[in-house]
Amino acid sequence: MHVLVAGCGWLGTAVAARLMARGDRVTGVRTDPGRARALRDLGIEPLVLDLADPAAAERIPPGVEAILALQAAREGDPGSYRRAYVLANATLLLAAARLGVRALVYTGSTGIFAQRDGSDVDESTPAGAGSGPAAVLAEAERLFLDAARAGTPARIVRLSGLYGAGRTWVIDRVRSGAMALGPGDGTWMNSCHQDDAAETVIAALDRGRDGGIYHATDALPMRRREVIRHVAARLGIPPPEAAAGAAPGPDRRILGAATRAELGLELMWPSLKEGLEPFLSLGSR
Repeated sequence: MHVLVAGCGWLGTAVAARLMARGDRVTGVRTDPGRARALRDLGIEPLVLDLADPAAAERIPPGVEAILALQAAREGDPGSYRRAYVLANATLLLAAARLGVRALVYTGSTGIFAQRDGSDVDESTPAGAGSGPAAVLAEAERLFLDAARAGTPARIVRLSGLYGAGRTWVIDRVRSGAMALGPGDGTWMNSCHQDDAAETVIAALDRGRDGGIYHATDALPMRRREVIRHVAARLGIPPPEAAAGAAPGPDRRILGAATRAELGLELMWPSLKEGLEPFLSLGSR
């Protein structure tokens, strides 16, 4: 199968490697020519495109049978979110209709949820009315759900906070004291290891339901204080403490049991405790 990986960056290259290992042909889209050329060394066919330009839909090569929309916002402002999640995906939807692809998988974010009461949210929980980036994420999801109702084989995978090789932000923040015990440390942390995120995307590609919404997220979310204490203990440092907590933000426990059951997935790293251990072991040597 010829798969187009749009946004072939940190997660996209991990997905591409798995696809090529099973015999698929992969074309990777990057906006920067230098970074696009680097994909060739990995065996990925590079394609330089600005997907926020609707004309880019005509430049996606014939023969592409599936599209993975993995691009992410470069900045946290609504404008960057709109380019990555609305404009770029509108282009990919045009291309999918023109090419008649077998599947189109879009990776959004569990940041679409704004609950602040620590409640559980799953794949069927309404996202609700949000603002800023969350509102843009909701608009992007509507594009894909509308397309699925019109016959496009579109599926949505919401990603929790990604980490893994080259992205060990949790350890770095605890070590520096940027993540500390204090007011607000009881909020839930919802994360997903790169390995499990990649496998979820591919499962949605292979076995997903058109119009389906899936969660790539830990099976065992942890509260912030649990994570801080665990990481600090493994680093051999006192858990950092702060007089004031972070600004109030969303507090919800993201559930993904329905996704794992439907797609037949078993997570390699069910919680941050397991997923961070290889990096903590390296750091303690």
